[in-house]
Amino acid sequence: MSLTAAMFSGVSGLAAQSMSMGMIADNISNVNTVGFKDTKAVFSTLVTESTTGTTYSPGGVVVHPTAQVDKQGLITASTTDTNMAIAGDGFFVVHTLADPSQTGGNYFFTRAGTFEPDAEGNLRNAQGYYLQGWEIDVNGNIPSNQSDLTALSPVNVSGLTGNAEPTSAMDLNINLSKSETPELAYVAGDMLAGTITADFVRSFQVIDSAGEAHGVTFSFVKTGTAAAPNEWSVEITADLDGDGTDDAITVGNGGLGILAFNTDGSLDTGNTTLPTSFDLQWAASLGIGTPQTVALDYGTDNQTDGITHFAGNSELVSSEVNGALFGSFKSVFISEEGVVIAQFDNGTSKDIFKIPLATFPNPNELINEDGNAYGVSPESGVFTLREATLGGAGKVLSSATEASTVDIAEEFTRMIVTQRSYSAASKIITTADEMLEELIRIKR
Repeated sequence: MSLTAAMFSGVSGLAAQSMSMGMIADNISNVNTVGFKDTKAVFSTLVTESTTGTTYSPGGVVVHPTAQVDKQGLITASTTDTNMAIAGDGFFVVHTLADPSQTGGNYFFTRAGTFEPDAEGNLRNAQGYYLQGWEIDVNGNIPSNQSDLTALSPVNVSGLTGNAEPTSAMDLNINLSKSETPELAYVAGDMLAGTITADFVRSFQVIDSAGEAHGVTFSFVKTGTAAAPNEWSVEITADLDGDGTDDAITVGNGGLGILAFNTDGSLDTGNTTLPTSFDLQWAASLGIGTPQTVALDYGTDNQTDGITHFAGNSELVSSEVNGALFGSFKSVFISEEGVVIAQFDNGTSKDIFKIPLATFPNPNELINEDGNAYGVSPESGVFTLREATLGGAGKVLSSATEASTVDIAEEFTRMIVTQRSYSAASKIITTADEMLEELIRIKR
């Protein structure tokens, strides 16, 4: 009968409002949980029998928890370099174990980026899940099977004791004075032997493969003739065997490196024999990588962007020599593309991991797991591992976290409505009970 059905309808209202209050309680409890996504109650009618023009059969209400997983939370700053937030779509891939190859662990997906190194240097968030990433090889590449979870490994920032960068390029901007008197008797090696005094000498520091500094000296002497008055000879020397004495470095045919200039002081590469690179043939006893090839940029043909030939003094205008001495590990930086970069106190850096972002066709249907993480469900669809900022994936923000999406004011408002709705549903039950009691009294 309708009175009994009304009573059951009131009971379904109590159950639905109780569930709604549970969602509100969870939301409020997690208002400060990093990466938390609020859940809302969506109500729909429950029809037990078809209603006709003269009858009505109460059914009740059912509630559907709706997670707002795809809702972007506010990005807040953090003082921890390895804390991360995602701006846009995607989830960090995490594992319950520090070593995914062990049995018993599971992969999950999360937006909670409170990652910090554990005792072994593995990045682990406050919930105890280990961040997974693609390890970058020595050539700067990531694994080719990027869609496979087994290609991932725990992101580890330990063991980075130091780094050195050998010199591979030199860029010289020098003016060689046009006023110098040519040394017509010069032959290759005279400046190293001391037979002829160089018109201009400058030494530059180069770094070897082990991060140690060496001096490389450039000696210049004007050797122009009447037929070619604007030519200079160059000798490059360095202590290649560690005996304290400089050795000659072959720089051209017969060891003779020539710099030729046009009448306007610009470089004439057509008559220049100085090569655009030279090899440092370190002695095997030094125990360093050899030969060390150094690219030499001394200017462009018919331009004054390198070594020039003007009046005035010979002088070094500027120089740029790459390479860096051995440096100790300093900190970690994470780029928007998800690249984990180790930084060293010598100014160098090294890419060590790339953090993928997992995207889903329907993230709101992911399964809730402990620790503010999610698991895959049939309704969520299959995940795709993407590089950050590519293919619809968001960007990774370092030294930041994503705040909870809970709005306290909204939750309290919903709490008041839920409380009133619960009271109203309970009133349905008591009123229907009183009506049934009146019906029973008819018999007396």
